[in-house]
Amino acid sequence: MSKPVVAIPCDFREFDGNVWQVAAHQYVRAAVEGAGVMPFLIPALETGNDIDEILDRVDGVLASGARSNVHPSLYGRQATDADGPFDPGRDATSLPLIRRALDRGIPLLAICRGIQELNVALGGTLATEIQDQPGIWDHRKPDVPELDVAYGIRQDVIVEEGSCLAPVLGAGRIRVNSLHRQAIAATAPRLAVEAVADDGTIEAVSVIGAKAFAVGVQWHPEYWVRTDVPSASLFKAFGDAVRAYREAKA
Repeated sequence: MSKPVVAIPCDFREFDGNVWQVAAHQYVRAAVEGAGVMPFLIPALETGNDIDEILDRVDGVLASGARSNVHPSLYGRQATDADGPFDPGRDATSLPLIRRALDRGIPLLAICRGIQELNVALGGTLATEIQDQPGIWDHRKPDVPELDVAYGIRQDVIVEEGSCLAPVLGAGRIRVNSLHRQAIAATAPRLAVEAVADDGTIEAVSVIGAKAFAVGVQWHPEYWVRTDVPSASLFKAFGDAVRAYREAKA
């Protein structure tokens, strides 16, 4: 049997004067090895993507992390240079892809930028430079060259008792690698908080009343999916939901 297919929106990047549609390898690898699915990379286009045509061809959506941030105008704020960098093609692709996937009951896993896209897509807002807020830790990625150190598992989050992630990750404290300078401010009305850091930062959400698996996490389960049990469990749960969706529509 062929593998189910999962859409991963690309980022629009410039290298040496050329523009590229790119997706970070760690997400692609985790989709293949952790979820057991085949990635389908979606170009980040400001215009030209037919969202329903894309979703007709896939069995899930993985909204990955990225270096760029969701543009503040999409959640009612005026942008400053400090809010960047931006990627309007990614915004124009991911947000409608997320909304329509939820409408159609297509499984969704949103990571890092992806959880922020999910919140904005459903009417929530974001806070930037959260490390400057009183009582909030510095969640930013350490400025070190070794990726295993930068993505090291170093922070606790508390998974809410009775949440949809509790059966997957276990309720209570787990250790994660949460690396970000933006976070959810006002939670979208359709989202339930699944996990928080000790400083109150929202680290995971789920979509209330979703027709299928629909979860966002602020940390990076894709990086350690081969060796970390909670990371592997999250991707397996996503992959299982994707396979169930594929079988149901067959």
